[in-house]
This record gives sequence, C-alpha cells and structure tokens, in this order.
Amino acid sequence: MNIGLLGAGRIGAFHARTLAEHPDVDVLLIGDVDAARAATVAEEVGGQHATVEGVIGAGLDAAVIAAATTEHAALIGSCLDAGLPVFCEKPIAIDREETVAVVDRVEASESVLQMGFQRRFDAGYKEAKRLIDDHTIGTLYSLRLATHDPSPPHEGYIPQSGGIFKDLFIHDLDILRWLTGTEAEEVYAQGSVREFDVFEKYDDVDTAAALIRMADGVVAVLTGGRQDPWGYDVRTEIFGSGDSVSVGLDSRTPLRSVEPGALPWEGQPYPDFLARFADAYRAELGHFLEVVQGRAENPCTARDALEALRTAVAADLSMREGRPVKLSEVG
Repeated sequence: MNIGLLGAGRIGAFHARTLAEHPDVDVLLIGDVDAARAATVAEEVGGQHATVEGVIGAGLDAAVIAAATTEHAALIGSCLDAGLPVFCEKPIAIDREETVAVVDRVEASESVLQMGFQRRFDAGYKEAKRLIDDHTIGTLYSLRLATHDPSPPHEGYIPQSGGIFKDLFIHDLDILRWLTGTEAEEVYAQGSVREFDVFEKYDDVDTAAALIRMADGVVAVLTGGRQDPWGYDVRTEIFGSGDSVSVGLDSRTPLRSVEPGALPWEGQPYPDFLARFADAYRAELGHFLEVVQGRAENPCTARDALEALRTAVAADLSMREGRPVKLSEVG
C-alpha cells in the first residue's frame, strides 16, 4: 500500500517509523507545513516527502493525520474529498459543532475515519476489557482513572489545547466509555491552578478531578494534572463484585510507596506517553492498515471521538459553573 503521513512532529515521526517498518507499506509519503521537517523525517525512515497538498493529491491508498490539533478537521475534509481512508490523532476538533459536522459527513458517506485512541490497543487495557466482558469482574461498581503528564506543555500549546479535559483527559473519557460499554450521564468537575500560573492566563487549570456517573449507574472518579516529578503516569483501577484489577501499575509506575517493606522500583519510570504506549501506537496503526484493506472493522470511530468530546465539554461546563452537568445538556 501507498500511505500518506500528514505531520512530522514528535508523534508524526513515531508514526513514520511504524509505517515505514510495516510489511504492508510499500511507499510512505510525508507532508508537513514545515517542509524541512518533513524531508528530515522522510530521510530518517526511507520515505518520500511532498507538500501537504501534494500528499493528499498523490493518489495514495490511505492517509494518517498527525498534524497540529487545529488542522485536524480541515485535513480530514481534504482527505475525504480525495477519497482516502483516514486515521487521525485525537481530536477531530476542539469545537463540538465542528466535530459534529465531520462526524455527520463521515457517517453519511460511510467513509473510513479511525481515531487515535491508542489505549484501546494497550495490552493492560485490553485484558481489563476482556475481564469485564467475560464477567470475571462481575457487577461493575466503580473505576478510578488517573493521568499525570511529567511536565506541562509549552505556553504556545495551551491556548489551542482546548483545556485540560479536552486535551489531557480525553483518552480517559474514551477508555471509560470503552471499558464500561455505556455512556456518561452526569459529570461534576473541579479544577485549579496549583503550580503553573501560565494556565490561568488562558483560563485553564493544571490540576483537575471529575466524578462521572454512567448511564447504568457505574461511578468513575478521574483525577490528574499537568506535572508529575517522577514521570508519565496513567492508571485505571476497576472494582467489581468478582474481581478488582489495575491497569498501569507495574515496576515503572512513577509512584512511590512509603509503606514499610514496600518493593522498590525495578526500572526507570516512563518519561512520556510514547514510552508508555509505544506498542499500543504501533498496534493501532497496524489495525488501521487492516481496516484499509477490508480485513478488519474500525474500532475507534468518529462517533467515539464525538462522545468523548461531549463528556469533556460537560466537565468544562461543570468546572466553570460549579454544578453537576448532565450529558443531555451538551447536544
């Protein structure tokens, strides 16, 4: 297959290596608004490079979008215009109405748009999902989800991020839907600026939490923030009548136990999201290539992206108005 990659930044360069090494990819054509960056990544992985417009119009078999968040919706539209199946990193867009427009187009045309929710492909999350689905967990009571970045993003990223719930926590909101198999019904969220005043400048926070009630009564608690001195920390704890399990708790979890006799770390903490989810990122792109070839179903649809965004919008509204917000209030 001939695949186009739009975006050659950090995640784009990682995807370039994954695609270049995949046996089903014959040609990899890379485009970026920074032509020199596209050329550098293409040279590193043995691919080719062109302008963004040149990639979209090159008659390829599919496109992978790893560009800046603000460009996703327009690039998706251009790729669909060219008849290309598309993989896109989250989100479709920060704006709900813009997201709805893309979802409506994708669903009306039955186009392929696989969203980049890589946690669904992580071995730990997949095992947790299996235990829920085969009823080993039993009656699902509650979940605790935590996400902590090792350090905050640069200032230029903050105003285009959409805020902490649309950016940092969007993967948690997606994985919550995926694990429970149901939708959020009500959200109560709080947030504050505890360390990094630059977030307040953009009406954002560096620390947040949300209590989420799902439609079937399962309760979830989401916590996290923009800085962890020990490294990148993503965990989910699942409690049920038959079992209690944790995802993300291993020898590299950046969390120290102060209990007497607690086992010390055996390895270095995860420095960033790429280290933590490298295998999952490779697996999701591999699955996308199977979808393109008609050998698999799309596991992360445009509708999935919209539903996660709706919960994030509800959390934002709750935090700003200081009240619980029902998802029915968000379109």
